[in-house]
Amino acid sequence: MATGRPFEVVVFGASGFTGQYVVQEVARVAGEDELRGSLRWAVAGRNREKLQAAVDKAAEKLGKKELKSDVGIILCDVSDPSSLANMAKQAAIVLNCVGPYRFFGEPVVKACVENGTSCIDISGEPQFLEGMYLNYNDKAAEKGVYIIGSCGFDSIPADMGVLYTRNSLKGTLTAVESFLTVKSGPQGSCIHDGTWKSAIHGFADQGSLKKIRRQIGHKPLPVTGRKLKRRGALFYSNELKQYSIPFMGSDVSVVKRTQHYLHTDLKETPVQYAAYATVGGLGTVIKLMFAGLLFLMLVKFNFGRKLLLKYPEFFSGGHFTKEGPTEKQMEESSFEMTFFGEGYRTQEDLQLGKPNVKICTQVKGPEAGYIATPIAMVQAAVALLKDKSSLPKKGGVYSPGAAFSNTKLIDRLKQHGIEFSVISQPEV
Repeated sequence: MATGRPFEVVVFGASGFTGQYVVQEVARVAGEDELRGSLRWAVAGRNREKLQAAVDKAAEKLGKKELKSDVGIILCDVSDPSSLANMAKQAAIVLNCVGPYRFFGEPVVKACVENGTSCIDISGEPQFLEGMYLNYNDKAAEKGVYIIGSCGFDSIPADMGVLYTRNSLKGTLTAVESFLTVKSGPQGSCIHDGTWKSAIHGFADQGSLKKIRRQIGHKPLPVTGRKLKRRGALFYSNELKQYSIPFMGSDVSVVKRTQHYLHTDLKETPVQYAAYATVGGLGTVIKLMFAGLLFLMLVKFNFGRKLLLKYPEFFSGGHFTKEGPTEKQMEESSFEMTFFGEGYRTQEDLQLGKPNVKICTQVKGPEAGYIATPIAMVQAAVALLKDKSSLPKKGGVYSPGAAFSNTKLIDRLKQHGIEFSVISQPEV
């Protein structure tokens, strides 16, 4: 990675809804023992006043008045390639918080690759993530830089959770199912509508993702041991005693990319993976089915997408809003991701057909979108800076698990409030 540049980390999109929380997390981590006094960092975006306001807010919240003068400010616009190049030349790592990434992500990746700068984003958009692999993996390898997407709640808990489960099993892990449960307090929870916009455009343009995958041309991973059975569109989970649905985020795409890298490059046994989310009782299921059908019907048509984009709160049942969650809602929210893994004690046992060892693990953390996501993103950056000898030997476009499988990222996350643990079945 580039050394001798003015800044080790630049937060691009620092004045945006998510970006401001990433700024606060960088400021918090910069004061810790490992980085104390050594991290040179800056914020970047279009408006100097808004960027300064984001830094001032972090200074006030953390009681660090020195931030107001210590943090650099870089003016750049995602629509101006020369300004992006200027930003990239000043940084070792860019933390890109400007989405939806399908519209605004590629210019940042291009500028970083061309100027020898590593880049981390928090995209949950498979089309963007896999498109960047297709278009920039070889160029990033030539430059020796790391382009690592999905380093927020999408999809570090899932991707690193599968690796943690694999490392914790006494034997060979061959299949994992994860179940996400989101908890909120009396005031409920919601998500900023930026995520809603990404989902709308993603569903509307699924054909492009299939085309990208055909161009990448990866062969299907071999199935080791018993084939993992896919569950239905709605089912009752006996493990968690709740109705559940397939998780619609990027987790499956990201984990599959990690497993492909580990199998093809490191010759490790690939793990089959399926992701689900719990939705509660029958009343919630009925509401969800109605909202889901309406969404799928409208997202197919241009006028329907305009309605969905204009009225996120109405069409999502209050789950997505233009204002985003309040501080109180965030304080009271949390997530749990429970992993049920199976495998074989020895290589000889693989011939038996039926798995003979099981494991249950859990990743738990604070509110997913604006507390856990900045933690994950910033710790990914710290791992890039501090665990260099444990990264893949050559640069490229990587998923989190592929980039960080041999680093101390899981330990770093544990130290910052995202727990990884092996649990027993009754604890679930």
